[in-house]
Amino acid sequence: MSNVYPVKLSIDYPDRKLDRLTSFFRIFTVIPIMIVISLMMGSSSAWGEHHDAWRWGVGSASGLLFLPTLLMVLFRQKYPRWWFDWNVNITKFATRVFNYFALMTDVYPSTDEEQAVHIEIPYPDAAKDIKPWMPLVKWFLAIPHYIVLAFLMIAVWVVWVITWFAILFTGKYPRSFFDFMAGVFRWSLRVTSYAFILVTDVYPPFSLD
Repeated sequence: MSNVYPVKLSIDYPDRKLDRLTSFFRIFTVIPIMIVISLMMGSSSAWGEHHDAWRWGVGSASGLLFLPTLLMVLFRQKYPRWWFDWNVNITKFATRVFNYFALMTDVYPSTDEEQAVHIEIPYPDAAKDIKPWMPLVKWFLAIPHYIVLAFLMIAVWVVWVITWFAILFTGKYPRSFFDFMAGVFRWSLRVTSYAFILVTDVYPPFSLD
């Protein structure tokens, strides 16, 4: 097994003064784009669906084509490319939105541009890369990750509050906090890609790196 996990995420560190005003009101400025993504996710409340243990990251599949993909892989050993593209693009968009909410950027999230969030998710050859029965059990095998991520979310909220004050007073996002938040994003993305986007059978590592 390669030491490099096939799903990758990197976020550009804002090595500059962040906008204190929009950071102060971030919980309000994020509302319009949260409404947009809630409609795309098929939920009347994206905030209610996704803040709990950062469920967007650990597999709340309300916006992902999960069950259709599971059935297609199970019975046809096929992953339609446009289904894959939808899953990847909705994941990228959601990540940009939560990157903005996490104060890691003051640039408003784009619906289509990459901006500071860089995600690589490989398109799988369903017949070769995915065992037909694996999608049936991946969500279960990932339970240890859900538990760890739930605890990490407690730390995320603490870091968010401290960072909010740090930006208001200094205009800077503490680098160690930024790396931690990016690590949680990365961990969550790997679990989602494994258990719900179904692009790989490689079990996600328990790591922020």
